Amino acid sequence: MIQLKSARELEKMREAGRHVGEILLLLRELARSGVTTGELNDAAASEISARKLGSSFLGYTAGGAPAYPAVLCASINEEIVHGIPGDRALAEGDLLKLDFGVIFQGFHGDSAVAFPIGEVPEPVLRLQEATLCGLYAGVEQMVPGNRLGDVSNAVQAEVEGAGFTVVRDFVGHGIGREMHEPPQVPNFGREGRGPRLRAGMVLAIEPMVNLGTAEVEVLDDGWTAVTADGACSCHFEHTVAITSEGPQILTKVAGSH
Repeated sequence: MIQLKSARELEKMREAGRHVGEILLLLRELARSGVTTGELNDAAASEISARKLGSSFLGYTAGGAPAYPAVLCASINEEIVHGIPGDRALAEGDLLKLDFGVIFQGFHGDSAVAFPIGEVPEPVLRLQEATLCGLYAGVEQMVPGNRLGDVSNAVQAEVEGAGFTVVRDFVGHGIGREMHEPPQVPNFGREGRGPRLRAGMVLAIEPMVNLGTAEVEVLDDGWTAVTADGACSCHFEHTVAITSEGPQILTKVAGSH
């Protein structure tokens, strides 16, 4: 069942989203050539502790995978999502995707950003732009009375119109007291299909877009998803509340995408 959030619950989710947005901005400032993904995870963990928050990711389990061992997902280049932070150092020309979530007073916020480390090839910049445009095309459809398929179709049309492919193995989701709640939010679909959108719904919309084919493989760590053809992938995400005044992005802060 899709849970509708009260005004009080939305305020808690807005606060969770603010923390997520601010911490992702901090991580972006720290990310540069030579810095390891593990160091970025340590910085995120320190912020969680300092702000007296909980981690949405640490210890999370799904689909038979082992408990997730970090507070941050850090995926590079052909890694689509769920890259486990470690000793890998960022290098000039990498496209880094950071996915991050926190818990504030029992409610989750979840967001992902993508950005280059130094100079990257022009096709990767166009991939990044198309993914971000796809995200916001979907957000524009998140108004009461529309259907979930309108959101999914808008993402797909924007991305495929730019010449890229949408990952179909992973989707967005409802969010609230649990990080993953109904409904699933695919980044592909037909207009006019799916549940009717209502004020009080909160959805995490997260296009994952590939430079090559849409096929996905999961590495032996049980988490890291990569493109089957080794081509670059991009990922953006926001937590969005559907309101009578239009969509409200809970994880967007000044200076963020």
